[in-house]
Amino acid sequence: MQVTETKAEGLKREIEVVVPASDLEARLQTRLHEAKGKVQLKGFRPGKVPVSHLRKMYGKSFMAEIVNEILKETPSSIIAERNERSAMQPEIDMTEDQGEAEKVLAGKSDFKFTLSYEKLPNFELASTDGMKIERPIVEVPDEEVEEQVKRVAENAREYTPKDGAAEDGDRVTLDFVGKIDGEAFQGGSATDSNLVIGSNQFIPGFEEQLVGVSAGDEKQVVVTFPEDYGAPDLAGKEATFDTTIKSVASPADIEINDELAKKLGLESEERLRTVVREQIESQYGQATRQKVKRQILDALDETYSFELPEKLVEAEFNNIWNQVQAELSRSGKTFEDEDTTEEKAKEEYRKLAERRVRLGLVLSEIGEKAGIQVSEEELQRAMFDQLRRYPGQEQQVYEFYKKNPDALASLRAPIYEDKVIDKLLAEADVTDKVVTKEELLAEEEEDEALSVAS
Repeated sequence: MQVTETKAEGLKREIEVVVPASDLEARLQTRLHEAKGKVQLKGFRPGKVPVSHLRKMYGKSFMAEIVNEILKETPSSIIAERNERSAMQPEIDMTEDQGEAEKVLAGKSDFKFTLSYEKLPNFELASTDGMKIERPIVEVPDEEVEEQVKRVAENAREYTPKDGAAEDGDRVTLDFVGKIDGEAFQGGSATDSNLVIGSNQFIPGFEEQLVGVSAGDEKQVVVTFPEDYGAPDLAGKEATFDTTIKSVASPADIEINDELAKKLGLESEERLRTVVREQIESQYGQATRQKVKRQILDALDETYSFELPEKLVEAEFNNIWNQVQAELSRSGKTFEDEDTTEEKAKEEYRKLAERRVRLGLVLSEIGEKAGIQVSEEELQRAMFDQLRRYPGQEQQVYEFYKKNPDALASLRAPIYEDKVIDKLLAEADVTDKVVTKEELLAEEEEDEALSVAS
């Protein structure tokens, strides 16, 4: 096999490969002799079919298999022998015309093809020992725990059926059908829906119109969807809801005690408060980690600057841009609403794509040098987390991940990234700083957007 580099521009590589007809012939002969002992043809005893006859019958199909094997095996072996890694799947170009291809299959011509790819860049890892990180910490006040406990108690509040008219704070069970211009709209109907008047669960103005209704009543509620409503096709529009009142119930007093805790599956009121505090601390802990992760990624981004594979950046940009367009479509907004233009937005998101690719390569190199791996158990756990998001479709989702290596890789990437971040954090010079929850949660969405694996 002859391998000749024909292009080396930046990270771009082009390799011309020639497999001599003699090599193809040798592989074909091996394949024919292997088949001789297996093929059974009418008129020939087992194992006695002449190789020349087998070649006449199966030569082209066997040669086609050999060519496909070469195309499958050769690119990776060539790139590995060059001590390079391809950024994406290499492209293969076979320029021969139909006549030349027939000669190759007939064993009368060399097999030629061109291999094109972008190699991953080489760069030296900088020391990360002593990286300075300021970790924002929120100390959860007792007042916040009490507020959350009260909300838990409110959600567990019991209601007693009543015969009279509904008042503020009562729970109304109702069926309703929402209409715009006399036509029912998707998602605007429900049966046996429970609504506490004054809870502000429904569209503004809806609950107030239920004050005074009794079981068995039918009432038309008229409301206007807010201008910033999440569904663009409903935003700002007037709607009518034909309601049928099934029952009205008055609320029992809230009592935070051991009985409430046991109702929630906990042993005591003290345990309830402990669990609530742990949940709040966990939420703040996730935000803290996101801030710390952002600092680490920013520090790495400032440290490294090297040429990036164009196709890798383009693929990442397309992924981001598709998400942006989908979000604009869902919200009904335009770039002008976001005080920018499509051109400026593309420029910013391309920079984000470059950042993600660069940091992804750096984190991958750090993890590889440190021997970091994602175990099968960790991957399975991530997969089962996904399965729980699709109740009733678990088997289909499971099969999807098993049959799609790229989808499985999308589960592995964030786990790997987090393990590398943990390594860097363990080596960093970390200083804790007490902040307010408002400071901690500020710009949290931006931090998530800048994540490498998101």
